[in-house]
This record gives sequence, C-alpha cells and structure tokens, in this order.
Amino acid sequence: MTDLDELATRLRRLEDESDIARLIASYGPAVDAGDADAAARLWATDGVYAVDGWRMESRADVRAMIASDSHQKLVAKGCCHFLGPCVVTVDGNSAVAVCESLVLIRDGDGYRLWRCTAHHFVLRRAEGGWRIATRTSRVLNGNPDAHALLLRGLAGSA
Repeated sequence: MTDLDELATRLRRLEDESDIARLIASYGPAVDAGDADAAARLWATDGVYAVDGWRMESRADVRAMIASDSHQKLVAKGCCHFLGPCVVTVDGNSAVAVCESLVLIRDGDGYRLWRCTAHHFVLRRAEGGWRIATRTSRVLNGNPDAHALLLRGLAGSA
C-alpha cells in the first residue's frame, strides 16, 4: 500500500466515523421536533430498535412510535433527547457505535431528568449513506445488560 493509498483509507475511515456520529446525533433533534419521518430515515428499512421490553422491527415501526400520541404529547410538553458523543468502530461497510443519553422533560418552569440510557448501534452502509441496522438501548439503573452494551460497543463488537 502506498502512502497515498494509506492516506485515502484513513480519510475514508474518518469520514465514515463523522457521518455515523452525525447520524446518531440527528436522532435527538428529530424526535424532539416530533418529526417521525426524519427520525425513521436514520434506520434501514428493516432496522430494529430494541428498548427495555419493547422491540420495533422496521423503519415503519420507529416512525409509528414517534408519530404516536404518547410521543407527540411528550414533544408538546417539552423534552430533550440528548445523545452524548459516540465511540465508533468502522469495519468496511459495517460499523458499531456506542453512546449514552439523557432525556429531560419539562416540569413546571424547568426540566427534570427522566432517563439515562446506554445505546449500542450496529450500522451498515447503504445507498445514500449509513443507516442503523440495530439499536439496542437499556436504562442505566445498575442493569448489567446496560453495562454489557457499553463494553461491547467500546470493544467494537456487534
């Protein structure tokens, strides 16, 4: 491999990591604006979103969750889904990312913390860019499953 080839490979990896971080960071603003279409587009059409005790099996299921009355009421009341910086491991056309999130909800004149959650993402490159193939989320309440998600993501393991 020439120096130029190595540089091109490194640049591609950095671009992929940046694109994935942007994709994940887009979730909070999309759901907090109540834009079900924008949030659902982050997933592959057959993408999975598994939250404690709840599993969405497609982009359409994710869209339906965000468009639901319960989520739209949360948006109308005021909420903030903040996903922290993620650690991304790219391997060709697939990747793993891990991050944590805080969800704040409006409470009187201020906000209160509602949830702290660990997130493990498996992503794949598709036409038009990276998409979420699987997102697994577990509340950080001492649950060993949440800790395992964080460790798997840090190791770059799907």
